[in-house]
Amino acid sequence: MAQILDGKEISKQIRDEVKSKIEALGEKPVLAIVLATKNESASTYVRIIQKAAEKVGIKANIIDLSENVGHDELMAAVKNLSEDTKTHGIIIQTPTPKDIDIDEARSLIPLEKDIDGANPLSAGKLFSNLESFAPATASAVIEILKYYQIETSGKHAVVVGRSRIVGKPVAHMLLDLNATVTICHSGTPDLTPYAQNADILVVAAGKANLINDKQVGPNTVVIDVGTNFNDQNELVGDVDFEPVEKAVKAITPVPGGVGPVTTAILLKNTLDAYLGQTQKPT
Repeated sequence: MAQILDGKEISKQIRDEVKSKIEALGEKPVLAIVLATKNESASTYVRIIQKAAEKVGIKANIIDLSENVGHDELMAAVKNLSEDTKTHGIIIQTPTPKDIDIDEARSLIPLEKDIDGANPLSAGKLFSNLESFAPATASAVIEILKYYQIETSGKHAVVVGRSRIVGKPVAHMLLDLNATVTICHSGTPDLTPYAQNADILVVAAGKANLINDKQVGPNTVVIDVGTNFNDQNELVGDVDFEPVEKAVKAITPVPGGVGPVTTAILLKNTLDAYLGQTQKPT
């Protein structure tokens, strides 16, 4: 049976550290979350962040715009937050309305407030190994590997997915930890030979049960980043958990794996933004 890489344990440690530092400050950092959708999953996620923020002493303001908000109005809202000296971190929650240029909106977030590494300039700094905020989900993957002392140097890491918020940044961060990295994606004709030869398998494709127990090896560490809902409306990952758990060395559960760590890192980054600190990605 695999070792369960419990994200809740890591999350608690990060949140406790953040709370302790904020209590010592005697002031509350402020996080602004721009929401322009009625998507229930997105709204639920935002409420989770807000609740977690309040528990550690961060004030989380939800800027709840209409799902029909216009391009200019949303840009103006982000610009106002960017210029507001009392706002320390900014997130633009997706999805946004179809006529919104999300990259343009993210580009308005100052790098020092870009706690989720969404501004394209933050990505450029990440890939240049310069100080920046990395996407929180990608950072969560690395945090889990470090917490459980999983060796990366010289190991073969396979990343399934090439998104700008997980696949690409986590591949780069693993490279910086001296892993040999292979990126698989929708154009990869057969994942099996790559997954079977992975020491570390990071699955972030957004497809339920994409990876099964025949595609992994007994020494593989699986990090499941997927968040999908099955026919019973249950949250599941990209990995068929029960059979894969019996076939690998270690695995993150869904829920309770990458998700809680991602939220905790957003809180940590908000505090760091308040303190005027960014860090190198690894």
